[in-house]
Amino acid sequence: QVQLVESGGGLVQAGGSLRLSCAASGRSLSGFVMGWFRQAPGKEREFVTRIRWSSGATTYADSVKGRFTISRDNAKNTVYLQMNSLKPEDTAVYFCAASASDRVYVSYTRPVQYNDWGQGTQVTVSS
Repeated sequence: QVQLVESGGGLVQAGGSLRLSCAASGRSLSGFVMGWFRQAPGKEREFVTRIRWSSGATTYADSVKGRFTISRDNAKNTVYLQMNSLKPEDTAVYFCAASASDRVYVSYTRPVQYNDWGQGTQVTVSS
């Protein structure tokens, strides 16, 4: 099990940028898959992006491709989500998630594929 703490959310105008951080404790993230999901009021939790810690391979939802970037810092055991060109429809609570397994044939784009979750951080984009 790993403990995840997100930070960096806030209120920003459309077109602005935010960087979210997810600090992990409890064990090294080597061999993990780390994901970012978001959930808007009244909607299901949706996939944003994920990174395979060992290889650095990334996948993005079409809605954020070209605007968001996921990255990792091995020394800090932290994953980041850089969000640029934010839109009002990006408004949601953003969650960091961890999967202790990294299987090639698994997409890691669904919430059920993750074991541990952070508490979430609110991102609000005003028009």
